Amino acid sequence: MTEVLLIVGLLVAVFVGYNIGGATTGPAFGPAVGANVITKLMAAALMSIFFFLGAITIGPNVVTTLGDELVHTTDIFTMRSNVAVLFFIGGALFVGNYAGVPASTSMTAVGAIAALGLATGELNWAVMGEIVVWWIVAPIIGFWVAGVVGRYFYPRINAWVAIEGDREGREMITVDRSGTVPRLQFGIGANRREITGAFVVVGIGCLMAFSSGTSNIANAIAPIYGTGEFEMVPLILLGSAAVAVGCFTIARRTLDTLGNDITNLPLTAAIVVAVIASTIVIMLSAIGIPASFVVVATMCIIGLGWGRATRTTTLSDARRGEETRVSVGALTAEEEGETPPEIGEEEPEDIPRASDLFDPSTTARVIIMQNVVPLIATVGAYLTFQFVPIFGF
Repeated sequence: MTEVLLIVGLLVAVFVGYNIGGATTGPAFGPAVGANVITKLMAAALMSIFFFLGAITIGPNVVTTLGDELVHTTDIFTMRSNVAVLFFIGGALFVGNYAGVPASTSMTAVGAIAALGLATGELNWAVMGEIVVWWIVAPIIGFWVAGVVGRYFYPRINAWVAIEGDREGREMITVDRSGTVPRLQFGIGANRREITGAFVVVGIGCLMAFSSGTSNIANAIAPIYGTGEFEMVPLILLGSAAVAVGCFTIARRTLDTLGNDITNLPLTAAIVVAVIASTIVIMLSAIGIPASFVVVATMCIIGLGWGRATRTTTLSDARRGEETRVSVGALTAEEEGETPPEIGEEEPEDIPRASDLFDPSTTARVIIMQNVVPLIATVGAYLTFQFVPIFGF
C-alpha cells in the first residue's frame, strides 16, 4: 500500500508541476509574446531552462520553508495526506489554467498546506500571518509603482527606448534553422536599439522565470519531500521536467490571456512591467516569502495602464473638481521619436480606444479566478482533512 501511495504521490506532484508551468509562463513571458518579441515556443523553452536553474539553486530553501516552518511538526506529512494536498493544489491550478487564467501557485500551495495544518492544529500562525501580509502588500506596491511610472515616466521612457515590434507583424526574435547551425533572426527593419530592447525584455522574462523556479518548485515537491522518502535533487529534477511539459502545452492559454486578452502591450510597456514585477518577486524571495508571482505581474500590467490613462488630467484640475478624462488605451499613444506630451495636454480622442490596451471583462475574470483558485484548494483540503476519516487526524 505504501509503494502505491508513493507512486500516486509522485504522479500527483508531476501533475502539480505541469500546472505550475502553465500558470507561471504567462506572467514571465506574456509581455514579450504580446509585444511580438518572441514566439510562444521560444517562451516555453526559455521558461523551462531558467525555471530549472532557479529551482536547483535557491529553490531548496523554499522547499524547506514550506516543509518545516509552515506547520509545527512534519509528522502530519504522511504519504496519504501529501497525496491529498498535491491533489488539491494540482486540481485547483488546472481549473485556472483551463480557464486561461494564470492563478498564483504559491497562494494555492500554501493554502492547501495551511489547511492541513489547520485541520490538525499544527499550523504556525506567525509564519502564515507574515506570508498573508506580504501577499496583500506586494500586489498593491506593484500596482502603485507601475501606476506612478505610467503617469509620470512612461512617455519619456518610451521616447528614450523607442522600440516597436516587427512592422510586418512577426516576432522580433526568431530562430533561423535553415543552415547547419541555428542562428537568431531579427524582425524586418529592426534597428540596433529595437534589437537591444528586445533582448532586454527577454532577459527580464528569463529573470522572472528564474525567480519563479526559486519559489514555485516547492509548491510541487515540498509535501513529498516532507515525508523523508526522497532526496531533494531527484524531486527537483522531476518537478522541473513536469513544469517544462506544462510550459510547452497548457501555458499557451495563459500566454494569450496576459499577452493579448488583457492588454496589447508595446515593447516599452513589457519592459516596465517585467522590471517592476521581477524586482518585487526577488525581494520577497530574499526574505523567505513564497512569492505570489502571478498576482504581482498582473497588477503591474493593470497599474501601468491605469497610470497612463490618468495623464489626460492634472492633479490640480482634479482637485478643482474638473472632469477627469481617462483613456485606458494610453500605453499605445506615443509613436517612435514623438515628443512626449505633458500631463493634461493629451486629448482622449487622440489616444487609441480602451480595448486596444485594457479589456475590463478579461481583467475581472483574471482577478476573480486568481482568488477563487487558491480558495478551492484551501477549502477543499481543509474539509477533507477535517471530516474524512481515512486520514485519522
